[in-house]
Amino acid sequence: MPDALSPFLNAIENADSATSLSDAVQALADACLVESISHLIEALSYNNPGAAVAAVDGLINLGEPAVPALLEQLDLNNYTARSWAIRALAGIGDPRGLMTLLGAATADISMSVRRAAARGLGQMKWHLFPPNLLDIAQSEAFDALLFVAQQDEEWVVRYAAVVGLESLALAPQSRKNTRRQQIEKHLDKISQREESITVRARIQKAQQYLQEAVPLVEASLTLEEPSSLSSTDWEQILERLYNRKLRERTVSEGDPKHFKQLLDVAQIQRS
Repeated sequence: MPDALSPFLNAIENADSATSLSDAVQALADACLVESISHLIEALSYNNPGAAVAAVDGLINLGEPAVPALLEQLDLNNYTARSWAIRALAGIGDPRGLMTLLGAATADISMSVRRAAARGLGQMKWHLFPPNLLDIAQSEAFDALLFVAQQDEEWVVRYAAVVGLESLALAPQSRKNTRRQQIEKHLDKISQREESITVRARIQKAQQYLQEAVPLVEASLTLEEPSSLSSTDWEQILERLYNRKLRERTVSEGDPKHFKQLLDVAQIQRS
């Protein structure tokens, strides 16, 4: 155990109440130590909401270094812990979490997991994606969010999908193509069929915000940060997207053969 972690872990182990446990996890999160990642992930399963919120915030602040461990340690048997982990992945917005969020939003048995994943799909750091992968990734997110917004049986999940669609439409990269217009058109259709007054109100709010936010989106087009992902990371992301597309459909506008061609190019560039 690293010396820097010892006092924090001792405080967690010796916590004798829900409040003291939450405070101890908060202190560990505030320390922002890379060595604390596995311990923060463990705190997601403590059945202590205060500790879980602190752990999620700590993992988000740590950012990219936390992503591999989050993906490896998602607890498939504990939906509460899984929901918190998905929230952390969503908050980080790392491209390596895209496939997990896609699957969780559309197919997870837990309402809270689907809800967190739907929000997260709209918050991806799209500017980190290379040009040959960006449109593919955004298309998958768009399809998943549209599916959830139209078909999920829980209104809170549909609500989250609307929030995700709004965020996707506002992404600077969406301003360069027709995706924003697609989203605005589909929000109209969804609103006409939506039974929940709350969800319809959120759709109206999204539509209004999209109309008013054009100058903000245009002004943010130049705000970018470099990606630290390796060529192997991108190859794995592309391969998983290709396999997902292959399972979904064989002939369509998003032909899987295009994914295969991109994957072949990526493999050649690495060799």
